[in-house]
Amino acid sequence: MIGEILSLLMFAVTCGVLILGFPVVFTLAGMALVFAGIGVALDVFDFQFLGGLTSRYFGIMQREVLVAVPLFVFMGVTLERSRIAEQLLHTMALLFGRLRGGLGFSVIAVGAVLAASTGIVGATVVTMGLLSLPVMLKAGYDPKLATGTICAAGTLGQIIPPSIVLILLSDILQGANSQAQIALGNWMAEPISVTDLFAGAFLPGLVLVTLYAAWQVVMAVVKPSSSPTVHDPVARRELPRRVVQSMLPPLVLMVLVLGSILAGVATPTESASVGAVGALLLALIRGRLNRDVLRDIMRTTLSMSSMVFLILLGASAFSLVFRGFGGDQFIADLLHAMPGGVVGAMLVVMALMFVLGFFLDFIEIIFIVVPVVGPVLIMMGLDPIWIGVMIAVNLQTSFLTPPFGFALFYLRGVAPPEVRTVDIYRGVIPFVAIQLGVLGLLALFPSLVTWLPHVLFGN
Repeated sequence: MIGEILSLLMFAVTCGVLILGFPVVFTLAGMALVFAGIGVALDVFDFQFLGGLTSRYFGIMQREVLVAVPLFVFMGVTLERSRIAEQLLHTMALLFGRLRGGLGFSVIAVGAVLAASTGIVGATVVTMGLLSLPVMLKAGYDPKLATGTICAAGTLGQIIPPSIVLILLSDILQGANSQAQIALGNWMAEPISVTDLFAGAFLPGLVLVTLYAAWQVVMAVVKPSSSPTVHDPVARRELPRRVVQSMLPPLVLMVLVLGSILAGVATPTESASVGAVGALLLALIRGRLNRDVLRDIMRTTLSMSSMVFLILLGASAFSLVFRGFGGDQFIADLLHAMPGGVVGAMLVVMALMFVLGFFLDFIEIIFIVVPVVGPVLIMMGLDPIWIGVMIAVNLQTSFLTPPFGFALFYLRGVAPPEVRTVDIYRGVIPFVAIQLGVLGLLALFPSLVTWLPHVLFGN
């Protein structure tokens, strides 16, 4: 019993230390070693248990799918640093500018493209805030609608493939599924691949984008002054050329990258390499690439990728010590004892992740929580792909929800002084409602997630 108490205490202390702002990788690995030492002193933990870290680390280094992470980051950073995303936004604004809400449509579309490439909420919200918020305010958009749209668009990278978040989540779910199937005596279970999760997330992501755009239409009809038209006769004469030069190539690149994955023509790693090279060529052709820009792209890619992989290594130590204390069995017994059975267990897990999303980043949450609760939920009969998509949409909702949502703080940091914090909070409320509605749909109709993977891959 002492070991189980220590496992829960380790989880709580780790979350508390992360909330205080300590580096994630040192917190995860450090707390694991500290509590392992305490466990040895109390004779409830065998220190030789940590010998399994070596094989775990070698296993991480041998996972080919993780190579896609720095490649997708490189692609997204290149599109942003070379101002390709900015040109795409301006061109789409001209294309839809004559429609009320057209600028909002453009922000949602560009946010989806940019977010899907990086998957980092903070970077995408800040970038979209700097690029589009001044344009929307200058055009006369209601600050609430403008800020709500930007925050929502910036979080789309949590669910829209190809996203590094989904890549990491699929890798963790694969381990959880293997553990669950072995526990159930099934030694020949079908593996969970990142391609399966991409396919499962595609329709929910499309539904979200459609509903976001529908809200722009509603606001344009109900309150026309909130989303005025944008008319620039001089720029519109150049529109055909700008569509061909600025809009078509990056959109074709994104379709090729995602299409090749879903069609089974290429693995995510192969598609990510094509995307990275394609983004680099686009920047070179546009004349936006020089030594300073390339150095900035490479440093940013190295920094973000290093952060992800170091967290993965630290999380491996954390989960190993947690299991050494018997915490995994305690969590399994706790979830099985929840009223309502599997529904009650899933609600508890989703509520926990939603609250953690106020304080921790997506990557931190999935590395800490999913390895603990994932095997239990899968053993209770839930589809791992459905679990992954539900987690992604749930945390996306958490990042948008006032008063602690990450996206709100990031946008507040780059918004001009005339935009009040209360405007940002009020602006995201309709999008939070949309998110909750989609979560309800996915819970009631799991086939929205499982149908496409079944059609494409027979899963």
